[in-house]
Amino acid sequence: MIKESIWSLSKKTMIVIVGAFLNAMAMNFFLIPANVYASGFQGAAQLLSNILTSFTPVNISVGALLLLLNIPVAILGWMKVGKSFTIFSFLSVAATTFFMEMIPVQALSEDIILNAVFGGVIGAVGIGLTLKWGASTGGLDIIAMILSRMKDRPIGTYFLVLNGIIILLAGLIFGWEKALYTLIGLYVSTRVVDAIHTRYTKLTAMIITDKSEELKRAIHAKLVRGITVIPAKGAFSGKNREILMIVITRYELYDLEHILKEVDPNAFTNIVETAGIYGFFRKE
Repeated sequence: MIKESIWSLSKKTMIVIVGAFLNAMAMNFFLIPANVYASGFQGAAQLLSNILTSFTPVNISVGALLLLLNIPVAILGWMKVGKSFTIFSFLSVAATTFFMEMIPVQALSEDIILNAVFGGVIGAVGIGLTLKWGASTGGLDIIAMILSRMKDRPIGTYFLVLNGIIILLAGLIFGWEKALYTLIGLYVSTRVVDAIHTRYTKLTAMIITDKSEELKRAIHAKLVRGITVIPAKGAFSGKNREILMIVITRYELYDLEHILKEVDPNAFTNIVETAGIYGFFRKE
């Protein structure tokens, strides 16, 4: 079983906290003052907070609602996704809530488009860093992963549907203009996350290694994914090797990189985008 070192865990924790701080800045300085909605549970928390404030005497901050919404999801993620991923994802949510409560909600610009763009960019940098280090910003990420594993459909499908529900409700209740500005923010956010991490929800890894048995055991211990073993022979050395082919989601890329570094840092690995999957690619 591959375990992360104290130094690696410390770096991962710091990156997650920095990502949470950037998310909180994006929310409190740009998106919340302009009533432009973020994606995922952050947008859901914004929408719910606005509904409570507008139609009831209850006034709960977006940060507090974000934490409350994520508690049941974290429990579900612990059982269905994985302990390490869920712990760091909930750390991201808790840190985001803390920073949102500490940072005042203050508009830096009156221009809604500027707020949507800069809120999307800054928030996406935080999300991209968090994803790159094997965690998530919680909420929608965990739900999409669970649904994807249950139905074996692309994660992006569930992001589209769940974010679409948020935008539709925001438009119906508070007007379509803010919903359209939200689409601008979501588009900018997606492009920035693509640049920092990867835009593809599924990736194929081709691993040429001398330690195929050790790698197979390590991958199966960490990831619920099937592996295809392909015999190979070096053209120059004439040495017999094996190619391990595995399809993963972008959320699992960090774990795979960590396994390769620990088991066989000399393995030649090619990560390629996967346009589509037919059939199951989970471990049977």
